[in-house]
Parts: sequence; C-alpha cells; structure tokens
Amino acid sequence: MKTPNTLKEILFVAAILLLPFAFLASVYSSMPETVPTHFNMEGRANGFSTKEKLWYYILFLAALAAALYLLVRNIASIDPKKAAGASRRIYQKMAIAVVCLLSGINIVIVYSAKYNGHNTARLLYPFLGLFFVFLGNMMHSVKPNYFVGIRSPWALEDENNWRATHRLGSKIYFAGGLFIIIGTLLFPPKASIWILEVTVAVMALTPILYSFLYFKRNKS
Repeated sequence: MKTPNTLKEILFVAAILLLPFAFLASVYSSMPETVPTHFNMEGRANGFSTKEKLWYYILFLAALAAALYLLVRNIASIDPKKAAGASRRIYQKMAIAVVCLLSGINIVIVYSAKYNGHNTARLLYPFLGLFFVFLGNMMHSVKPNYFVGIRSPWALEDENNWRATHRLGSKIYFAGGLFIIIGTLLFPPKASIWILEVTVAVMALTPILYSFLYFKRNKS
C-alpha cells in the first residue's frame, strides 16, 4: 500500500511529465504543418518534420524520464552494495530532478518548434547548468553504488576514495553548473557551446583523475 507522501510524489511526477503535452496541445493549432525538430549546438534548426511527429518525440522523452525515475528511485533495492540503502532520500530527489530535466527539455523542444528555433540554446544551456548545480548539492551525500555518482573503479573499491572523490565532485559540479548558467546567459550561442563543452569535460574528468591519484597515494 502506498503512503500519502508516496502518492503525492507520484502525482507530482505525473504532472511534470504531462506538462509538455499540455503545452504542445495549447499551441498545436497555431503551429505550421512543418516544424523544426532538430537543432544544432547553436540552437539553429537543422532538421524538420511534420508537427504530428512532435507528439512522438515528447512521448519518447517522457517515457525515458519515467523509466529513469523508477530506476533511480529504486536503486537502494537493486544495488548489491549494501550501503546504497542509506541514500534513499537522495535517490528520490535525484529521480525527481531527472524528470524535471527531461520534461524541461521537452518543453524547450515544443517552444523551439513553435518559434522556429528561437532562443533554444538560451533556454536549454542554463537549464542544464541548474541541473548540475543540483547534482553538486546532492553528490557529497551519495553512498557507494553501481548506478549513480562518480563510478571510477578506484572509488567503487574503496569507500574512503568514494567519499573523497564525491566531496570534490560536489564542489566541481556546483561551481561548474553556476559557470554554465552565467556564461551561457552572458555570451552568444557560439561561445556558449565552448563554455558548455569545456565545463562539462572538466566536471567529468577531474573527479576521475582525482580518484586515481587518491588510489595511487593510498594504495599501500
């Protein structure tokens, strides 16, 4: 039997998943028959389709969001590392954040199709930065598991390595997310691409390198 809080969470997630469909329904009649459905890194349309196919695009992302929500929400039940159970509340928040991210992307897709790619990068990149800021706030509390976090082989084999790596990763993701938000809002789309790509590369590689160096320093 589901508790009232669980039911509220399910209803909230369902509402977030349905928002893009409601948005598309509200603008559908005013959209041209052919709309942009694919955009380059600068936010310019480089692929077109009939507006009917927009339903399939957002349905796919909504289904992916729901699947990821269920996976992340239930990591503690399926992960063989027993310590994962201590992070149930963190996984719950991350699962909801994933749903918000993918539903937000769906809304940007519909908005960009409606307005011919207008401000796609301006909308999407800061939204991604906000997601990284959220991950930075959560990451230091994630216990060792095989699904979420900085899963370097050295961190997975050593709880101290995992803890140290995620403390650093938490700071890097938070700072990187802020940098993406500010940088992509202040600079034009071409510069925003570099800001996003370089920052994400630094965020991804630095904690892994640190985890390896921690292993080398403490392997004795």
